[in-house]
Amino acid sequence: LLPSLPTLTVLVPLLSLAGLFYSASVDETFPQGCTSTASLCFYSLLLPVTVPVYVFFHLWTWMGIKLFRHN
Repeated sequence: LLPSLPTLTVLVPLLSLAGLFYSASVDETFPQGCTSTASLCFYSLLLPVTVPVYVFFHLWTWMGIKLFRHN
């Protein structure tokens, strides 16, 4: 029962973003220095969220081009 690629393309960025927001707002062990955009820690947390979001929008654009050409 492996989810399909379109389902994973939507779920992975949403779960990553939800996990980051949870860690930043609720979790008491979250480093306080990570909330400032000037710290390196902030970008180390931003990168794992950025990659799935980039893949999602890249596939979305690719599907739009494919649908446009075939219709």
